[in-house]
Amino acid sequence: MRFVLPFLAAMALSGCGLHPLYSGGSGSPVAATLRSISVGPIQGQSGWLVRSKLIDRLGDPGGSAAYRLDVTLDDNITAFGLRNDRAATRERRTLRARYQLVDARNGMVLLDATAGSDAGIDIVSSEYATVAAEQTALESLSDIVADQITARVALYASRTAKAK
Repeated sequence: MRFVLPFLAAMALSGCGLHPLYSGGSGSPVAATLRSISVGPIQGQSGWLVRSKLIDRLGDPGGSAAYRLDVTLDDNITAFGLRNDRAATRERRTLRARYQLVDARNGMVLLDATAGSDAGIDIVSSEYATVAAEQTALESLSDIVADQITARVALYASRTAKAK
């Protein structure tokens, strides 16, 4: 009985149409498409972080890029949680990205989407600790946004590979 339930669950899931996004490993059409994307420069420190993380995930095609990924970031810190002396006790750091996947041959925009996340930060008496927390939040948000962009571009690549 212990083995029957997982077997039945596996059989039910096999009929649902789900399939691995990266099936075929590094030779799959999705992986090949991701490797052929160059990431354009992105302004600011947050842009440098997001661009580095995107290149880590997508790879660097060098001069043979079939696609270009253009990203515009909005990095914002908002203070809230005011005390009686009007000093803030919390901050929210928000990182939003608007990105476009552009065909490098003809300049046509293939994908236009957004990604974003936010993080809460405690403001403490040490200014250094608060700045360090803001920086840590930015690094974490950059990871999240890069993951969201990569997943959405991979999904686009998967859907267009089926259409070809």
